[in-house]
Amino acid sequence: MTVTIPLKSIQITPGSSVLIDNLTWQDFENILNELGEQRRVRLTYFQGNLEIMSPLAIHERPHRIIADIVKTILEAQGRDWEDFGSTTFKIPEIAGVEPDTCLYIDNAIQMQGCTQMDLEIYPPPDLAIESDVTSLTTLEVYAAIRVPEVWIYRQQKLKIYVHDNGNYQEKSISPIFPNLSIPILIPQLVQQAISQGTSKTLRTLRNNFN
Repeated sequence: MTVTIPLKSIQITPGSSVLIDNLTWQDFENILNELGEQRRVRLTYFQGNLEIMSPLAIHERPHRIIADIVKTILEAQGRDWEDFGSTTFKIPEIAGVEPDTCLYIDNAIQMQGCTQMDLEIYPPPDLAIESDVTSLTTLEVYAAIRVPEVWIYRQQKLKIYVHDNGNYQEKSISPIFPNLSIPILIPQLVQQAISQGTSKTLRTLRNNFN
């Protein structure tokens, strides 16, 4: 006899994850629907494998700070942006991912008015930001969706991955901010925001661009 347990009744301890193998794409879609839009977990699906992760508060803070830093720099440079947070991006039958944070920059104007994500209509985000990633499939999922640039922040270090011919190459320079030493700047600002306050850090950063 098969026993079916509603996913909402499964408690995932913050900071832990559950891996489920051999799921069809329809299974993934059903799980998304069952958990609903207000879920506190993040899902990553790639070629039949699903990871359900419950982030810690300490996991959440760095990527939020990094997104604020990026938007502050973009504002100072007079560039447009749209923040799409943890929107679910899907390539049917292959991949589905919910970034910690993602932004549209070069394609920001195109995303105005978007209320439901469909990658057959809209481009992938220009930048995805992840913190404390442990899954080995993360970059493979983003490669399937063709996100041009992925930042991964872990253990107070930032790595930049740029999409090139179907794969990611680690780079020391961000194509989004070619004139800034992002791998050095971001960790410094994150730690400053944590120790001195985010708003103060962002004000100082904004003033440095004036």
